[in-house]
Amino acid sequence: MTRTVYLNGDYLPEHEAKVSVFDRGFLMADGVYEVTSVLDGKLIDFQGHCVRLARSLGELEMKNPHTEAEWLEIHRQMVARNGIVDGMIYLQVTRGNPGDRDFAYPGPETEPTVVLFTQSKPGLADNPAAKTGWKVISIPDIRWGRRDIKTVQLLYPSMGKMAAKKAGVDDSWFVEDGVVTEGTSNNTYIVKGNRIITRQLSHDILHGITRAAVLRFAVEAQMEVEERPFTIAEAQAADEAFISSASAFVMPVVEVDGKAVGTGKPGHVVARLREIYLDEMRKAAV
Repeated sequence: MTRTVYLNGDYLPEHEAKVSVFDRGFLMADGVYEVTSVLDGKLIDFQGHCVRLARSLGELEMKNPHTEAEWLEIHRQMVARNGIVDGMIYLQVTRGNPGDRDFAYPGPETEPTVVLFTQSKPGLADNPAAKTGWKVISIPDIRWGRRDIKTVQLLYPSMGKMAAKKAGVDDSWFVEDGVVTEGTSNNTYIVKGNRIITRQLSHDILHGITRAAVLRFAVEAQMEVEERPFTIAEAQAADEAFISSASAFVMPVVEVDGKAVGTGKPGHVVARLREIYLDEMRKAAV
């Protein structure tokens, strides 16, 4: 089945969707993106993604091409037209095609380029890795300083994914000034007793939509939350560890740089958080 792609107001077969070679997303990585998960045909934490999209666009002085209601209708159309039950919707907005290459931003006459496409992932919430956990390695964090803006410049995270693949593990955690910032495409956490420790929000990390929900649910479940950086050694000495993202939800981490975390198996705190997150997000899905 050919996917239907959204491009600048049109719903097109994927092979007909074309973007100019002069688009600044292609030439300059001058764009932002969001990924919204779909479970049972409904959008997970949609409003949170819309809020972060608006923030990212604002930080780059780009106009938001749609209202939240319009974005919702487009997303629902993408789910329906592609028959998505479980999966993801990728949304990208770039500064558009000014007609030539220039480092300076184009004027307001240049319209942004808007692209959405779907990825079908049957059984997305039943990922077997949630039962076994991820293994991660640490690598230096040498990305630019505005990681809070969800831009499409993802080369170094891709290199981190490849480093993990070459090492035979699931992901890489970035380390800067001796402490963990985040994973290649996720926020990172450790658990000591009833306390969840995760890095505080700043320009250094992505302001994860799943992160916000997980921490809210943790507090409601009478767990302690401490927002501060932690080291690789602390992670290795923790009772449990995990990551969160829009597509992995809450995923246990059982090994860091070759050393087992806790028992080396997913623990009960992370399992409970994943269960709560999926239950509550399904209830609130739109």
